[in-house]
Amino acid sequence: MPPERATVAVSFLQHLLSGARRQLSPRDIDTLATQAGISPQLLRQEGARVTREQFVRMYECVSLFMGDEMLGLWSRPIRAGALKYLGLSLLDAPSLMVAMYRFTRFWNLLLDDHRLRMTRAHGVATITIAPHPEAAARPTTPFGHALMVKLIHGVASWLMGRQLPVLGVGFAFPRPARFDEYANLFPGPLQFEQDTSSVRFAEPVLRQTFQRTRAELLDFVRRAPDDWIFVTFDHDTTSATVREFVAAHLASDATLGAAARAVHMSERALSRQLAAEGTSFRALKEEVRRDLAIQRLVKTREPIDRIAASVGFDNTPAFHRAFRTWTGSTPRGYRQRAG
Repeated sequence: MPPERATVAVSFLQHLLSGARRQLSPRDIDTLATQAGISPQLLRQEGARVTREQFVRMYECVSLFMGDEMLGLWSRPIRAGALKYLGLSLLDAPSLMVAMYRFTRFWNLLLDDHRLRMTRAHGVATITIAPHPEAAARPTTPFGHALMVKLIHGVASWLMGRQLPVLGVGFAFPRPARFDEYANLFPGPLQFEQDTSSVRFAEPVLRQTFQRTRAELLDFVRRAPDDWIFVTFDHDTTSATVREFVAAHLASDATLGAAARAVHMSERALSRQLAAEGTSFRALKEEVRRDLAIQRLVKTREPIDRIAASVGFDNTPAFHRAFRTWTGSTPRGYRQRAG
């Protein structure tokens, strides 16, 4: 079985393409989706999900086609090479605080209608994204802000070699429709309809030093946007540990009791901890089953009954019912649209 990796809601991909759709024709979007290994039909299917690899490939295809590393989400295109030269400007910073200050200065050279700013007060360092006071008024681009928040957190985490904790994330726009499908992509507590979009770190987190080489940077850029968009899928939480346990034991003993023993907790304590992280054992087990099933449907030609058994279903009809609940489609129909 391939390693378990979370899949991505098509609704997140659709929102990410909102800037591209203002500049490209529907036919262009469909062509690029096909190049990325995503059926255009799947893009329009409510509740659909794509693999992480498909998502990254779609981002790459659209970015190359548009000549814009931010996919048309800002008032001017961000040309190829921006991420590389941003990274080069950070490598010799004496601390992460200085590196992230340089991050804001770099982006202020590129953006016309928004400004990034770092402030420090009461032990908290905040990076804000706000309209430029001298720029012509333009509607907020929600997923431009969302993508910048991901980049801020992703670059800072990459520099340190681990996911960094954040105190909170604020967005200067209302909560998007279907946001719950991809809320786990964003670090920390989230608030909407704020005066500005922002990311808040405890100052000691940014006072740390780091060591990264030019070769490591080039590898980071080559893999973009995989490392910085999906940094929160690889975080050190009880939920992540339980996901790993369930993925390894789906065909044998993926029960709450077995998971609790594996993490050296009682069943009640584990349930409380998962609830504090906004989930439950049952929800995590369903997510793992869904993600593994989608990966195997998309990446292999294995018979559906074998896939059903591999993700812990005793019979194929039960798998069909569950898959329809997850995606609104039958496994066979999903495979045909994905192909």
